[in-house]
Amino acid sequence: MLTRQSLHSVQLLLLLYVSAGAMKFNMFRDRNYTPKEGDVRLSGSTDASEGRVEVYHEGRWGTVCDDNWDMAEAQVVCRQLNFPGAKSLIIGRQYQQAPGPIWLDDINCKGTEKHLVNCEFKSWGETDCSHKEDVGVVCQTGSTNETINDSTHSLDHSISLSDDLGQIFDSGDGCDFLILVRSPTGNIQENGTTEMAETKICAHKIILSLFPLFNASGGISNITVDVSSSCQRLFPSFIRYIYTRKIDVTLSSAICVHRMASTFGVKQLMEDVGRLFSKVIPDDSTFHNQVSIYNYAVETGDLILKETSVQFLAWNYQNLTRSPAWNNLPVELLGALLPRSDLVAADEYFVLQSVERWITEQKGSISLEIQAELLSHIRFPMIPAEKLYELESNSSLYSSHKNMYREKMLTAFQFNILLFSKLATNPKFSKDSADYQPRIYTAEPWSTAVGPSVNPFSTHRMYGYDSVLFRTPVHSSLIFKNNMINWQANIFKSQNECSRNGLFCESVPVARLAPNYNPDNMLYHNRVMTMCKGTVCQVLGFKGNLAPIATNGTSCLCSDEQYTYRVVVRPEYV
Repeated sequence: MLTRQSLHSVQLLLLLYVSAGAMKFNMFRDRNYTPKEGDVRLSGSTDASEGRVEVYHEGRWGTVCDDNWDMAEAQVVCRQLNFPGAKSLIIGRQYQQAPGPIWLDDINCKGTEKHLVNCEFKSWGETDCSHKEDVGVVCQTGSTNETINDSTHSLDHSISLSDDLGQIFDSGDGCDFLILVRSPTGNIQENGTTEMAETKICAHKIILSLFPLFNASGGISNITVDVSSSCQRLFPSFIRYIYTRKIDVTLSSAICVHRMASTFGVKQLMEDVGRLFSKVIPDDSTFHNQVSIYNYAVETGDLILKETSVQFLAWNYQNLTRSPAWNNLPVELLGALLPRSDLVAADEYFVLQSVERWITEQKGSISLEIQAELLSHIRFPMIPAEKLYELESNSSLYSSHKNMYREKMLTAFQFNILLFSKLATNPKFSKDSADYQPRIYTAEPWSTAVGPSVNPFSTHRMYGYDSVLFRTPVHSSLIFKNNMINWQANIFKSQNECSRNGLFCESVPVARLAPNYNPDNMLYHNRVMTMCKGTVCQVLGFKGNLAPIATNGTSCLCSDEQYTYRVVVRPEYV
């Protein structure tokens, strides 16, 4: 039992620990600091130099949408927070969701402003974004010798009293809650049962009661936990984290720690360890690991890990459809991929064919209703016109969903031969529908690789940098087939290359994609993809004609010389 003195010590430490937790992200500010209108802060990270960008307005903290967000805006934020500058930007869903409003959207900074609110933006709170599009930044800390340990990641969610609590756990003094950790050894005993290895951990109810799933707050004084043999050795470290909020996690131990955190509702640890999974997602060319990670994220309810895995699979959709994992893809996962505009495919006809093939391979196990739901996400107006004409005879599912195909094909034909001004009179037409928005199409003429190693016949070395000239129609609809626009794509890998072209680049490498003119009534949401050995590691949007490429922010294990780049033209009516 706890003695009166040891109980008082633990209660005091715990009280101080919990009450101080709310000050965690403000520990570098003055203790009497009161936020003022237009102040910014970084939230959602254990590192004070990075996090989700939040701005203070009318007494509330709110976030910033990633539309038009670039290094210029990141520089303003980091300098406003007294950091030397910005190291990289993080677009969307890297930090836990914010509870407040979205204050800023379509922000446009020159990079020299002293405060973020000095930049141009829509009116306060005017936005069409969701919190999934909240932006984050990583600021420079002044160190020039920063290194990343690829094997061990130290997670620190602590405050100054953590080490004292850790010493209480290590000593076992006054512990009153026994945890029996069991795992199978693989041996079968004489009675036919599996032999179990056991480890006993003595902990304190008052500490574990912070997490109700331990059931330590009632009359229970012990629990039994079954874990795999590979995870058993990590359980003491997990329990010690409950005391200290500190733990070292390797990529090989991440799954065990994440499972423990999920089982006992230790949410912050679960989310941070989940982010480490992104470092191993690209490692399996069969895609079995990536699909398993998605299934695991769904099972544990980790929304961040789920989004990370779905995003990676969307970026690598073409490779996924050709992998051994494709035919056994869960219908829920396919349903999560198809609505996405960041899905990378040759063209929309390829997407349709892949879905039809997947449905056919299920050999009747997928109901007609679910088939129709999946097919409803196909963007028929984006299918090349010549493919539309062949669809009735070439589609394997046309006869099963004849009415839906006919209706969508009619809409697609109208889209291809009528201007938007004509379509607007059709009550079924909605300009904002995803059906009329392109995905990231890699087939010609909408995309080209940049770099002599991937495009040796059209990439030219001009003044030391890679340059590609190519042509596209101004829009994908048939009426613009002969109305062409010329593009020049460049990858600048040094400040010297930028300056030769009259540019000041906040960071390198940087992609440039410039048209020879800007067509009326057209808006281009172009993208550049960073690839490593055929795997898409990163998809970035252009702001104006430039897109800074933060290769150190990707999960792919490539040297700078091994990365390749592909630019994609994405036209939309306005």
